[in-house]
Amino acid sequence: MDPASQDINLNSPNKGLVVDHSDSLSDVPVEGMVEVMEGGAVANPAANPLPPGLTEEEAEELRTELTKVEEEINTLRQVLSAKERHAAELKRKLGLSPLNELRQNFTKGWQDVQTSNAYKKTQETLSQAGQKTSAALTTVGTVLSKRLGDMRNSATFKSFEDRMGNLKDKVVGPRDNGEAVSPTDTTPTQENPSF
Repeated sequence: MDPASQDINLNSPNKGLVVDHSDSLSDVPVEGMVEVMEGGAVANPAANPLPPGLTEEEAEELRTELTKVEEEINTLRQVLSAKERHAAELKRKLGLSPLNELRQNFTKGWQDVQTSNAYKKTQETLSQAGQKTSAALTTVGTVLSKRLGDMRNSATFKSFEDRMGNLKDKVVGPRDNGEAVSPTDTTPTQENPSF
């Protein structure tokens, strides 16, 4: 493939495709365009004045160097494009799809995060906070159990419990070994009935 006929613009949707330059605009005159005549003389010097302190030979030398650098850039673009196509072909042969690459990048990124100092410090802090919270909740539970036990053993609660037991016996009737007892029979209530 002729490098001059290849579209090497990396942002082009036609990257790597053959471009037909037969309709080139080289024959179209442009106002103010500088034409270089045989022998290197400039046909329209007023349209392209030289910067101050630059001679005609220096300007010509710079133009020649610019042309060479632009050609090198185009060559490098073509080489890069060929390398990218080759890399894509190798990935295809290895079965590396973009999804697999994304998955691998995500896994590697997560591993990097887990090994970072910030992650480790945060994990330690959260672990300590969880342990302290657990200890605090255990303490609160113990205190509440003790308070409820104290309240259950208080005279007020025992009086309330006896009244509720008597009310239950009047409504439902006391039970002894699964047999119903008449509401007129009175039986002593339990010391600490279960809830």
